[in-house]
Amino acid sequence: MSNADHPQGAIETIVVVGGGSAGWLTACRLAARSVSRGSKLKVLLVESANVPSVGVGEGTWPTMRNTLRKIGIGETTFIRSCDAALKQGARFVGWTDGTAEDAYYHPLNPPAGAGEVDLSPYWLGLGLPGDDATQGAGVQSGVEGRSFADWVDYQSALCDAGLAPKTITAPEYGGHANYAYHLDAGKFATLLRDHAVGSLGVEHVIGDVVRVNRADNGDIRDVELGDGRSLAGDLFVDCSGFSALLIGGVYDVPFRSCRDILFADRALAMQVPYRGEDDPIACHTISTAQDAGWIWDIGLWTRRGVGHVYSSSYTSDDEAEAALRRYVGPAGNALPVRKIAFEPGHRERFWQNNCVAIGLSAGFLEPLEASALMLIETSLDTLVDRLPQTRGAMDSIARQFNETFSHHWQRIIEFLKLHYVVTQRRDTAFWRDNAAAASVPEGLRERLELWKHHSPAPQDFAHAREVFSWPSYQYVLHGMRFGSSYRGEPATAEGATVAAFVARNERVRAELVSKLPKHRDLLRAVREHGLQRV
Repeated sequence: MSNADHPQGAIETIVVVGGGSAGWLTACRLAARSVSRGSKLKVLLVESANVPSVGVGEGTWPTMRNTLRKIGIGETTFIRSCDAALKQGARFVGWTDGTAEDAYYHPLNPPAGAGEVDLSPYWLGLGLPGDDATQGAGVQSGVEGRSFADWVDYQSALCDAGLAPKTITAPEYGGHANYAYHLDAGKFATLLRDHAVGSLGVEHVIGDVVRVNRADNGDIRDVELGDGRSLAGDLFVDCSGFSALLIGGVYDVPFRSCRDILFADRALAMQVPYRGEDDPIACHTISTAQDAGWIWDIGLWTRRGVGHVYSSSYTSDDEAEAALRRYVGPAGNALPVRKIAFEPGHRERFWQNNCVAIGLSAGFLEPLEASALMLIETSLDTLVDRLPQTRGAMDSIARQFNETFSHHWQRIIEFLKLHYVVTQRRDTAFWRDNAAAASVPEGLRERLELWKHHSPAPQDFAHAREVFSWPSYQYVLHGMRFGSSYRGEPATAEGATVAAFVARNERVRAELVSKLPKHRDLLRAVREHGLQRV
């Protein structure tokens, strides 16, 4: 029995519809909250035995470390169970002009001195290749020609050397550099399921939802399964993936496509085995531009996950698959490829009545900056922090939730588009059309004009909790050699502060490069010996 017919009824039962990473993360976060507060909240998850998970979201943000801590899964257990590797950022290859030397890093560390001083104008003062600006020898001698990411931080050097961000003696979830994970999505869902059911008391129901019954006020009262069972709840979380059984099927909340901005609508995924058990494991995502999209390449403990994201308007499926197989090389000739079609965009609302959409049911964008799992985590942070105690409080919280995530989705779309807008590539119609003003959101156009003369700064992002903040914009803009006219003055007090931060960065880089282990060596040690429990 639910309280759906009672406007002030207490929220006592939450039904999660759908499994996978989204469903089981949701169940774990809600149940962990209930356990920590000693409440009597009941969490049920129903999933079909006949619907496979999409399961290609293998990249995370550093936020996943906090999420795993909150639900009570140790890092050693996670790494062992999910064939996980440590991710320190992304390397973008061929995005600027497509030449052989075209590559830059978007590391997970912020620039040195972030929050105290902006190093961006001083790096520009050093002079870029082909730039007529005066060299800023007073800031740091001998660094002209260094990339922005390398000058303001040490993490790109760790990635180049194939080094892990921590040692085996570091505690779980701690390290010498910021890091996220690459993971096997199927194994991750299994770990979450076992933890949710075995440790957090989540009730797991196998069945197909065939009917949804609503109360007089429009809320969902219960879902009926194919075998005749009925699951009643006070709040329903739609984690049913692209099918969006509740938010789309029941409430018909419109879907807002952004294909006019982000052109990609297809992905081909391939699992590539290593050639040998000692092959290096990249400690960053590699994103390589193609004629009509880009290829991701991530390293796990047992294999690489490689895939081609592309636009069906600019290339055929056969051409895209051929490009993917060329990238992988002869080893990929006989490997199967999984095709995923998607419409880029999101729901106009994410919380309708007593239904919240989380994961693919809320929307999907190309995985250029690994935003899919991050959006699930961010949605759950907001839901758990503001979980309504009664139905009477739900509408106000739903309005806040919808406003927040409408903003987040818009900002993510703009940030992904940034990678295409500032390119100098004009070699194919895909790249030419991406750079055309007609496909650039107005807000992004306005900020790009500003950033020709001012460094990206916190003031450019008014929202209290931006998903991509100013350091990310600086890494992409400077990595892609965006033309900016502002320069720092080395012979000032601020210039001296900048020099001190840069010098410290050089010392930290040298120290870490000398003491950190190779990525594969650390992962092997974790699997054999484990990390220190916090």
